[in-house]
Amino acid sequence: MGDTYVECLVARKPSMMMTFLKFFLIMMAVVMLLFGLGTGYIVPLILGIVAGVGAYFATMNASIEYEYLYVDKEVSIDKVLAKSRRKKAGTYSVEQMEIFAPLNSHRLDSYKNRDAKTVDYSSGIAAQPERRYMMVCNGGTRVILEPNEALIKAIQTVAPRKVFTD
Repeated sequence: MGDTYVECLVARKPSMMMTFLKFFLIMMAVVMLLFGLGTGYIVPLILGIVAGVGAYFATMNASIEYEYLYVDKEVSIDKVLAKSRRKKAGTYSVEQMEIFAPLNSHRLDSYKNRDAKTVDYSSGIAAQPERRYMMVCNGGTRVILEPNEALIKAIQTVAPRKVFTD
């Protein structure tokens, strides 16, 4: 068939606020449940259950990974929550792409001033040399990715004049 298949997994940098919120809600749930069971009051039990549910959602959103899949001229991005749940984040066609270049490239200067929606699917860490890339699509969307070499080469074989690695 000749279809190229490339897969890349990038872990998002954990937010300090989400980590703090996760631990705070777990502690609050334990204290309220123990206090409610010890005294027999219903209000601390309800607050403990609510804090436990909040801790569950905070735990799910504290550990985020992005999985990039390139198949048949299309980049599909999934959001993996706590290494157990998967959500579809977006699908972008390489044929609709205007440019794909490193985030600090001078080639993106004219695209950065556009009024477009920016979506960040990278680790959030600015490294030297810059490993994050920006893909600008025709629909007015700027997508920030952190691809590996195989993904860059796969996109470059389909659209060589739109991909820059400088």
